Amino acid sequence: MKKILLISSFLATIVGIVLVSGGIWGLTFTYKNVARENITTPDDASIPGVPVRGPFTLKAQTDIIRVHTLRMTGGKTFSEMPRQIPKLDETGKSIVGEDGKPVMTANTARDIWITATTLITALNLGIFAYAFASLTLLIGLFSISTGIIFYALHRKY
Repeated sequence: MKKILLISSFLATIVGIVLVSGGIWGLTFTYKNVARENITTPDDASIPGVPVRGPFTLKAQTDIIRVHTLRMTGGKTFSEMPRQIPKLDETGKSIVGEDGKPVMTANTARDIWITATTLITALNLGIFAYAFASLTLLIGLFSISTGIIFYALHRKY
């Protein structure tokens, strides 16, 4: 029993050190990659006018991108808009083709959603990376404390 506790204490401590190192690396890696983009939240964000660096500013930026996109598309999401819309002349009237039907053109408002979705997804991945690295760090600390407890039990018995 004493030998099992000793081996378990060393293994738990080593695993904990590896996990803590990985967690710290993940937090640093994510921070540096987010910081190099030089994003600043706009004045109407929930956290206004600050550099985007951590999970809270990432979330503030994703939320305001969605708000701005909804504002630009008249409150409609990508799936709520048609793929094509009637082409308009300079007076705002629908252009009619030779067959008597309106000439259709791509709905460029939908393209705004493609860009917004890409940005929001990238920012959300940053939030997820912070969460995963923090969880790894926490589990590593638990593993180290388990190793210490096993070592103390080894010495007691």
